[in-house]
Amino acid sequence: MAGLRLGPLLRYTDGSSATVWVETSRPCTAEVRCPDGAGGSTRTFQVAGHHYALVPVTGLTPGTSTPYEVILDGTRVWPLPDSRFPASVIRVPAEDDGLRVTFGSCRWAAPPADGQDPVGPDALDSLAARVAAGGERPDVLLLLGDQVYADETSTATHHWLAARRDLSEPPGAEVADYEEYTRLYYESWLDPEVRWLLSTVPSCMIFDDHDVIDDWNTSAAWLADVRATPWWQERLLSGLMSYWVHQHLGNLSPAELAADPLYTAVRESPDSTDELRAFAAKADTDPGSVRWSYRRDFGRVRLLMVDTRAARVLDEHDRAMLDPGEAEWLREQALADRESYDHLLVGTSLPWLLPHLIHDLETWDAALCRGERGARWAGFGERLRRAADLEHWAAFPASFAELAGLIARTGSGPGAPASICVLSGDVHHAYVAEPAWPAGTGPASSVLQLTCSPVHNSVPPTIRVGFRFGWSALARFLGRRFTRHGRSARPPVTWRKRGGPWFGNQLMTLTLHGRSARLRLERARRNGTLETVEESTLTTP
Repeated sequence: MAGLRLGPLLRYTDGSSATVWVETSRPCTAEVRCPDGAGGSTRTFQVAGHHYALVPVTGLTPGTSTPYEVILDGTRVWPLPDSRFPASVIRVPAEDDGLRVTFGSCRWAAPPADGQDPVGPDALDSLAARVAAGGERPDVLLLLGDQVYADETSTATHHWLAARRDLSEPPGAEVADYEEYTRLYYESWLDPEVRWLLSTVPSCMIFDDHDVIDDWNTSAAWLADVRATPWWQERLLSGLMSYWVHQHLGNLSPAELAADPLYTAVRESPDSTDELRAFAAKADTDPGSVRWSYRRDFGRVRLLMVDTRAARVLDEHDRAMLDPGEAEWLREQALADRESYDHLLVGTSLPWLLPHLIHDLETWDAALCRGERGARWAGFGERLRRAADLEHWAAFPASFAELAGLIARTGSGPGAPASICVLSGDVHHAYVAEPAWPAGTGPASSVLQLTCSPVHNSVPPTIRVGFRFGWSALARFLGRRFTRHGRSARPPVTWRKRGGPWFGNQLMTLTLHGRSARLRLERARRNGTLETVEESTLTTP
């Protein structure tokens, strides 16, 4: 009899359809069944001995919330017997209901030892507890990177890895292959609260560096060094394969899935491991062959989730956060049918606007690395870039400026949205930053950088001091000295900190209704609740 190994995860939803992701113990027919007649079924597909299904659900009615069951070969496997949680539901908001978007990033999923969690309470656990108790429920959960940590494994995973192979050989206690990646997803998504939350709140995901390795694609020199190691190729292929299976598929609509030749080939193959390996290998050598970015429209809200890792151009004299094809896709999606949306959300794992000193350091470092001050300074710049993680949008100055220009264009003229929010994580604290353009060149839309991380991780006290100092007047003065030394141009926008920095395990929620937008930041408390730290109105009708 087939069993449910992982999931269900409620992924895509729209006015009439949804997708539900599961991993099963053996090949089977997976079915989702709702009491009102909505549902769907599909056969599992196989990758490296694991069995998965993305079940299409049709017949849903806007404005309803319907419970569902998961059936494998005729046997009900979800809800779990004696579950302490309410029934998982598929909620389909009516178009005039507005939208509640909760987001964050950086969730280290290691279970606490002896009941003591070394990095504090998990914000997703706290959110699950509130939703289960009948409290406020997000309409969609955005996970903006580092859903798993391939390079920072837990003690329990260390022991599991040691039973498989010799950890004295590279990559040591980091994951090495597809099977080891599946261990990370089990550790993360079998957490009871998180498992139930992901079964009942739709989610959108995008990777960041730790989903593969810290500082993934920082520079051409970094990439050359890591490619010279004997373990990297298998690690990268396994990371991309597991991301495609566990995260990327669920980001796509049923129509996009139907038009995807790889998804068709995977479902038709008795074992699709070779097809996926070939796909991942091509994605590595030709990043333009795959698009990890995607668009979702939720009524009058448009979400653009942007790949800021795999689509980079790393030539020091032509560095870009997005390759030309990806940049053009972003422009097209932002500008298409602007009158059809009131709010634009740009999900990018890495913040666009940083504390001023950090921004200037990254811009200065980029200038050194491209040779503005000679070969010796270029070598220093590369060492500094790797040691200090200087690889955000500011480290790609042309891309930073292009995004500023696109936002100004999108937010100007007839049909401009009420708000444009850049949603990010990565930096293990939260803040709100507001840009300003030179007079006469800026958008009419309200524009904000909303940064929120971690969901479950920590930041050393020294880093906290650094991030606080980075916004100060003295930091701005020092930053300008750095950029003058690097002969760097001034950025096309200025910005100010509107809120923060806030530290702790936390989540942000945007509530969007008509042309109004409200923001709330909540921090996880040790008693399992979420504490409101900040609440503010971003735009009014």
